[in-house]
Amino acid sequence: MRLKEITDYIESRYSLDLAYDWDNVGLVIGAEDARVERVLTCLDVDRAAIQRAVSSNADLIISHHPLIFKGIKKINSRSQKGRDILEIMRNGINVYCMHTNFDIATDGLNDHICKLLKLKSTSLIGITHEQSLCKIAVYVPKGYEDTVRDALSSAGAGHIGNYDSCTFGIDGTGTFRPLEGSKPFIGAKNSLEKVEEVKIETICTMSNVKAAVESVMRVHPYEEPAYDIYELVNKGEAQGIGRVGALENKMTLSELAREIKTILKLDFVKVCGDLGMPVENVAVVSGSGAEFICDAAKAGAQVLITGDVKYHQAQEALESGIAIIDAGHHGTEKHFSVLMKEFLEAGKSELSIEAFSGKDVFECL
Repeated sequence: MRLKEITDYIESRYSLDLAYDWDNVGLVIGAEDARVERVLTCLDVDRAAIQRAVSSNADLIISHHPLIFKGIKKINSRSQKGRDILEIMRNGINVYCMHTNFDIATDGLNDHICKLLKLKSTSLIGITHEQSLCKIAVYVPKGYEDTVRDALSSAGAGHIGNYDSCTFGIDGTGTFRPLEGSKPFIGAKNSLEKVEEVKIETICTMSNVKAAVESVMRVHPYEEPAYDIYELVNKGEAQGIGRVGALENKMTLSELAREIKTILKLDFVKVCGDLGMPVENVAVVSGSGAEFICDAAKAGAQVLITGDVKYHQAQEALESGIAIIDAGHHGTEKHFSVLMKEFLEAGKSELSIEAFSGKDVFECL
């Protein structure tokens, strides 16, 4: 399978446009036409992950944290980063990173933690994007409607709320005259043809329209398929960093902290707040989310679950009337490798995929 087929599939759900401007996501090392059979998913492209990718003959590493985050001026053997990049390239391994786009996207890390906690009525802490939408209209000869509908749906078009495969069909008559050099599926050269056709309309995000059109082109019987793309004024799903929702049953801050330890499989968490306080409304920001303390409080959360909280940030939380459960950067994001493995297996089952767990850089003594 070509690498581009994999990245198109990923980006149909986790668009690169969702990432913050300061982030470095997408194909970091490699070529879109590279052949890929074995994939390693991981949180960090560190020494352990690279060694595992090499020993397992992986063609592609998909990581959450970018391999190259800040600008680098040299790639050579004098630095560990340089040696890592050189080893990756020597072994013909491609590297693809999906960071804040995976945090922000629906069914990303934040939603995963919300599901583990069984939070109800979840909403965004802050909106960063509203999807731009378009309508795709494809003209198809009778008998090929389902083939084209399936192609659109498989590429992510036709998704409205909790429904997919949403299309509308209109019967009509198409006309065309095949000219010299053409290879018509229907009709003869230099003869005007009238064909019973169906106009299939569906909605699509602008970020996904290219993949949808390419999917149609692969299955459409015509040599030159006719299609239209209309930009829409109405907006699609709002997306943003962090989530806030309600627990099914109220519990104390201490009980919630123990629940987080259990569901995230952690040895410990750090807690800031009254351990006996009753908690119902919970905010979640995976990774390093202390900057969203005030936003979480304004959204009605009584506690924020995140990582990398500093001492004075915890003081700020107390002053804002919100408790903190610091489950660690690694602790709130380590499930990325398994989530990506499951996502790839659902749509690209022919790939051999390994989820590499890795280790937290910190140990508790």
